[in-house]
Amino acid sequence: MKRPAKSLQEVNASVPIPGKRGFWKTLLAFLGPAYMVSVGYMDPGNWATDIAAGSKFGYQLIWVLLMSNIMALLLQSLAARLGIVKGLDLAQASRIYYPKWANISLYALAEIAIIACDLAEIIGMAIGLQLLFHIPLGWGVIITALDTFLLMFLINKGIRKMEAFILALITVIGVSFVIELLIVKPDLTQVATGLIPTSLSDGALYIAIGIIGATVMPHNLYLHSSLVQTRKFKRDETGIRKAIRFNLIDSGIALNLAFFVNAAILILAGTAFYQSGYYHVSDIQDAHLLLDNLFGTLAPALFAIALIAAGQSSTITGTLAGQIIMEGYLNLRFSPWIRRLVTRLLAIAPALLTIFLYGENRMGDLLVLSQVVLSMQLGFAVIPLIHFTANKKLMGKFTISKGIIVFASVCASVIVVLNALLVYQETSAVFSSDAHLVLKSLLAVVILYTVVLLLYIVFYPLFDIKKQNEYEAKMHRTKAHFIVPEARQYSCIAIAVDFSRSDETALQYALQMGGKQARYILVHVVESAGALKMREEIADAESKEDTELLSNYMNQLNELGYQTEIKLGYGKSGHAIVTMINQSDAELLVLGSHGHKGFKDFIFGTTADVVRHGVTIPVLIVKPDK
Repeated sequence: MKRPAKSLQEVNASVPIPGKRGFWKTLLAFLGPAYMVSVGYMDPGNWATDIAAGSKFGYQLIWVLLMSNIMALLLQSLAARLGIVKGLDLAQASRIYYPKWANISLYALAEIAIIACDLAEIIGMAIGLQLLFHIPLGWGVIITALDTFLLMFLINKGIRKMEAFILALITVIGVSFVIELLIVKPDLTQVATGLIPTSLSDGALYIAIGIIGATVMPHNLYLHSSLVQTRKFKRDETGIRKAIRFNLIDSGIALNLAFFVNAAILILAGTAFYQSGYYHVSDIQDAHLLLDNLFGTLAPALFAIALIAAGQSSTITGTLAGQIIMEGYLNLRFSPWIRRLVTRLLAIAPALLTIFLYGENRMGDLLVLSQVVLSMQLGFAVIPLIHFTANKKLMGKFTISKGIIVFASVCASVIVVLNALLVYQETSAVFSSDAHLVLKSLLAVVILYTVVLLLYIVFYPLFDIKKQNEYEAKMHRTKAHFIVPEARQYSCIAIAVDFSRSDETALQYALQMGGKQARYILVHVVESAGALKMREEIADAESKEDTELLSNYMNQLNELGYQTEIKLGYGKSGHAIVTMINQSDAELLVLGSHGHKGFKDFIFGTTADVVRHGVTIPVLIVKPDK
C-alpha cells in the first residue's frame, strides 16, 4: 500500500511558521486548528444535554463537564501529535494499519457520528431561525441545506480565513453567554459544589453520557489530526517539538473556552429553571420561552443568536471532518460541496421525519439522542489513537509517556464502560418486552458485531506482531526506487484552445514536446446557446468566428513548418473535448487553465476535471504566464 495523499491536500502546509520570530508571533501562527475543533464542543447538541442536565439536576453534573473537558484536552493533544509527527490523520493511519473489513466498519461508525453531529447542527440552527424570525421548524431544517455554499466559499479563501470566520462566531457565542450569566446572576458558591463528583442515577447516567458524547466528539479527533498539518514547520526534531508545544497551548486555550460555554449553558439552565421549579426542560424552545418569561427579551434574543452561530460554525468543521474520514478510510475524494450536501441530506431526513410523525416538541429528545449516539462511537476512534501514539516504532522520540498511556487508557475505559451500561439499560427493556423476535435477533447481532469489533481493535496490535512490522514499514517508507525511461517523443499532440491568453502558453508547451516531427490537432468547442441544441448544424456568428480564428492558428503554425489540423466541437466544452480526443489518434492533450475558481467553478463548471476523467491519454494542464 502506498502512503496516502496529504490530508486536506488543498490547504496542507499552507500556513508558514516564522523561523526566528518571538514567542507571541510564533504562537499566533500556530493558533487556529484547536479553535476549529472547539466549535464541535459547543454545538447545538451540547446545548440540549447541558440544558437537560441543568434543569433536571441543577449544578450537580458540572463535574461531568469538567471531566469531559480534561478527557477532550488529552485526546485532542494525542490527535494533534499524530498529525504533527507522522503527517497522517487518524483515518489514514487506521487504513494503513487495520484490515479492510475493520476499516469499513470503522468508517461506517465514523459516518454515523458525522450524521449524528450534523443532525444536531440542523436542529439547532432551525430552532435558532424559528426563535429569531418565527420561521416554521420544518422550513428552517430545509434552509440549513443552503450553508453548503458558505462552506465552498470559505474553503476557496484559505484555511486562515476560515479560522477567522470560526473565531468570530465563537466570540459571538462567548459574549452572549457572558451577558446572559450577568442577567441570571447565579450563586457562585452553589455552582462550585457542582465540581464535586457524585453518584449517577439512571436518568443522570443517560444525561452524563450525552454530555460526554457532546463534549468529546469522535469526528473532532479525525479533524484535529488533519488541521495541525496546515502549518508549514520544519520537519526536524526541534521543529516537531515546537509544533507539539504550541499546538498544546492552542488546544488548552480553545477547549477551556469551550468548557466555559458549556458550563455557562448548564449554569444558566440550573439557575433559571431548576431553582425556579422547572425540572424537565430539555427542549431549546422551552428554554428560550422561559428565559423570556423570567428575564425579559434580551436574554432569549442573545440565546437564539448564539445558537445560530454555534450551529453554523459546527456545520463547517463537521463537513471538513467528513471529507477527512472519507478520504482517509476509503481513499475516495468528492468535491467538498457535494460531500456537504450528501451529509446534510442524510441528516435532514430524520429531522423532517421526527417533525412529521411526532411534532416539533420532540426535537429536544432527538438532539439528546444524537449526542448519545456520538458518545457510543467514541471508543472506536479513541482506542486506535492511543495505540498509534503509544507505538515506539511509529512515533520514535515522540511516543507518549507511560503515564499518559495509562491516563488515556483510563479515559477510554470510562467511555466504553459508561456506554456499555447505557446499552445494557436500553436493550434489556427491549429483550424483556414482547417485541418481535426478528427485532430482538437483529439487535443482538448488531450488539455482538460491535463488541467483536471493539475487542478486535483493543487487542489486535498486542498479538499481531507481523502486522505491526508491515505497518511500520509502510509508515516509514521514505525512499522510492525509480526506473527512469528515455524521454518520450509524441507523434500526435492535441491542444485545446479557447482564444484567450492561455493559448500561447499551451501551444509553446506542446511545440516544445513534439517539435516539427509531431502532428498537432487544434481543438476548440463552440458553446453558444444555439450550439448546445443544434450542434454541427449551427451557423451563427460565434461558430463562424471561432472557425475563422481556429483556421488562423492552423495557418500560422503551418507556415512555421508544423503539421497542423483542426477539430471543432459543439456544446459543453468538457464533454465535447473528450469526444473529439477519444475519436482522434492524439497521444497527449495540452490544456490551458480556465482562469476561474471557487464559486465560478460551481456556476461554469471545471473543464479540466471533466476532460482528465474522460480521456484515455495523458493530460498536461498549463497555466498562462502573468
